[in-house]
Amino acid sequence: MSLDLAFDDVQQAIHDAASQLCRDQCSDAVVKAASGSFASGLWKAMAELGILALATPDGDGGACELVAAVEALGRAVFPGPVAGSICAAQLLPPREREAVTSGVAVVSLGRPPLMAWAPAARLFIEIEGQFAHLARPRGPIEPVETLGGEPWGRVELVRTAPLGDARRALALYDIALAAYLAAAGTRLVEDAAEHARTRKQFGRAIGEFQAVAHPLADAWVQLAGAATLARAAAFRFDHAGGESPGQDAIAAAGAARLSAARAAALAAQICHQVFGAIGITLEGPVFHVSRRIRQLASDPDRDAPARAAVLATYGL
Repeated sequence: MSLDLAFDDVQQAIHDAASQLCRDQCSDAVVKAASGSFASGLWKAMAELGILALATPDGDGGACELVAAVEALGRAVFPGPVAGSICAAQLLPPREREAVTSGVAVVSLGRPPLMAWAPAARLFIEIEGQFAHLARPRGPIEPVETLGGEPWGRVELVRTAPLGDARRALALYDIALAAYLAAAGTRLVEDAAEHARTRKQFGRAIGEFQAVAHPLADAWVQLAGAATLARAAAFRFDHAGGESPGQDAIAAAGAARLSAARAAALAAQICHQVFGAIGITLEGPVFHVSRRIRQLASDPDRDAPARAAVLATYGL
């Protein structure tokens, strides 16, 4: 039996709207300039499209619509806690949820002491296993520099309210992150392929050499597979009862996330080699893409439950 994972008219319209926003307001120069800070104006413009409200009681659509939007954001390497905010919007009570989905409040989601986007955050959610807790900082937040340019912070949290079972929200987190990483990795491979077509060595374009062309092709195939897994996981999530997805839907989300993280990280490595030294310079054409990929693909706290969910489907 085949499954058509192409976007329908509504999903394509969501994707097109997010793509247009990125073309108009999220150029490479904007992304580079946002390193180490939070681009509040750009974030609010994205939130006004209703992307963060998707799959919540306040918004329309489900996981498939989220993937349609996030693929566009990932291709532009859109800065900010995209997957974390999508996850938080599923967990928070109405007033706090509206603040997040409208772009007014930034949320830091994870497990202390190191919290992503903590210096810019107004809301904090601590994840412990499959459960979530609303929290507040006990004291000052110590800023921490990161490879990907995200402003992290070292902070001690005090839990203020339980948010309950977070498995549904975390599955959407995994799906959104998978879609973002697969799209960002694909954009990186396409940029590298274009460079390989124009950069010449020994009188020939370097893309004519198998040692360059074949790794790029391998990376593209793996990213295409990861993108397909993200769309398939979203479809399964929506059709397995989005309010309470079963273990199979949760495992599919975890598999998509793991596949995309691996494929995107491999693409970053290969494309650095294609670009040479300019691939790892801050002012170069693609380092802002690869550093973001490496940041998002390196999250051991979320890797473990994703792997456990996948293995459980095989009785392991």
